[in-house]
Amino acid sequence: MAGVSFLAASSGSSPADAQPSGSRLSNVAERARTGAYAVLKHIAKHTGAGIVCSVAYFDPGNWGVDLQAGSEFGYKLLFVVLLAGLIAVYMQCMASRLGVVTGLDLAAHCRLLLHDRPKHTRLWRWGVLYPLYVLSEVAIIATDLAELLGSAIALTLLFPALPLYAGVILTALDVLFLLAVKDPLSGQRAQFFEILIGVLVFTVLICMGVIVSKAGVHWGDAFDGFIPSSDVVSPGGLYTSIGILGATVMPHSLFLGSALSTQERETEEETISEKPEAWTSSSTLASTLAEKTRSMVSNFKAGLNKDSLIRSVKQAFHMGRVHEEGRPVKNHAEHENHSVDFVSRHLTHGVVDMVVSLLGLALVINALIVILASSVFFYGSGPSDGPATLFDAYDLLASRLGTVVGTLFALALLAAGQSSSIVATLAGQVISEGFIRWKVSPMLRRLLTRCLGLIPSVVVAAALGRGGVSTLLIISQDVLSVVLPFIVFPLLWLCSSKQVMSVKRTVRPSMHEKTLSQSSTDSAPGTWSDIDVSDPLTLDVEAGEETVDFSIGIVSKVFGWLMWILIVLANGYVIITLALGEDS
Repeated sequence: MAGVSFLAASSGSSPADAQPSGSRLSNVAERARTGAYAVLKHIAKHTGAGIVCSVAYFDPGNWGVDLQAGSEFGYKLLFVVLLAGLIAVYMQCMASRLGVVTGLDLAAHCRLLLHDRPKHTRLWRWGVLYPLYVLSEVAIIATDLAELLGSAIALTLLFPALPLYAGVILTALDVLFLLAVKDPLSGQRAQFFEILIGVLVFTVLICMGVIVSKAGVHWGDAFDGFIPSSDVVSPGGLYTSIGILGATVMPHSLFLGSALSTQERETEEETISEKPEAWTSSSTLASTLAEKTRSMVSNFKAGLNKDSLIRSVKQAFHMGRVHEEGRPVKNHAEHENHSVDFVSRHLTHGVVDMVVSLLGLALVINALIVILASSVFFYGSGPSDGPATLFDAYDLLASRLGTVVGTLFALALLAAGQSSSIVATLAGQVISEGFIRWKVSPMLRRLLTRCLGLIPSVVVAAALGRGGVSTLLIISQDVLSVVLPFIVFPLLWLCSSKQVMSVKRTVRPSMHEKTLSQSSTDSAPGTWSDIDVSDPLTLDVEAGEETVDFSIGIVSKVFGWLMWILIVLANGYVIITLALGEDS
């Protein structure tokens, strides 16, 4: 009976306990939902710059070099792809660090460093600054040439009846993309631009993933390729390895990465007004979307009148000196870096964004291209009389795996070319504004750069056809490899400088310090006796400044300069090898 009464008591008390238990569960679920929202919202705010910069690391030039590596050496050079990816991550993180801490991009820093030197001013300007600017512009032209050729090849693969030179000319139409987005360099993040680039990036990744899944890859052998082998230092392998290193680390991406990192990604309005409830209510979300739609329609209607069209055309083709408020800053001593609060909110997130984007997107795409070329050319039935080109890859994929796979390859190449082309235009903007304080609208900049690349491309395409275009694509990567050390040197020097990378922080005395001050006053009459520590004005006087150093550490410095020496030696080897005619 005791057991029965105990069970009855237990069953009778369970409904009373059920409500608190259910309430606790709902509270836990609510906290989990709120926490998940906060984390996702935080990630979304700080994600974007890394994806934009990652585009430069799988442009059509990289495709050409990766296809060459896989078709000639199989999986053996995947280690070099991994090494090049890690070097790119390091360099890009340095550029991000420079922008977050100082609020200036790499090009602007070069001007502050070299334009108004106290001694031999003209020599520094004309002997160092302006040649560095010219080399940077050469890098932009070489980059755009690769994107132009890659996009043109993709168009001719998608539309076989289209002549190659016509595909080259049609690539100039990508300037229309720039009219549809807000200027990403305006100081605040351009979310639509980042989403557009993200869509193109994931298009490339998904297409390559589908293609490789159908290529019959031996994954055990493929993963063995990430282990160093003797093929890397063989004569032909070393030359190709250096080509991979030179094609992976892109000079223009360092300029753009430093510029995008200067932006405020946590605005005050978002911090105050945005709450989870605003996004969990379907009615609120619907009203928000409706409001944005009405705003877009009204803006479109307003832009149809004559005055608005004229104003839009002028803005699209604007060019002139950069307007500076107040007295222009002439050196680093006059420049004020970002606040400690800004750096603490953006530095870690920016570095994580770069690392995840470059390792999770750029490195994966490059590795997939090498694996694909290895599977279908080196270990497959593809032609083995020379390095594979983009045309060879498409023809073999279409014949072996079907037209759909070949079309996916061409679409991925087109997406890579278009996204890289847009990113290169923005990098050119950063370079001209930073080095010579000359502002050019994105559309005009795009037209000027594209015209410089169109001339040799059309001539080569019309005269030499596919073979000439493939060779010109590889040459563009060699040019970028030669320019790279000249861009990396000032980046490493600036990030190593305590003067450049230091941030001032106001320090107020703690309560412990106030107590010590009062006790010393009691023990030493007449000293500080007329100061009231409770007075806020007195505390402001007592407040001091300390300097927080954000320069890179000794290990990072050593690694960076060793990588710089490696790049210089690699370029020297390539130049000597080409001069002797022993490029294989």
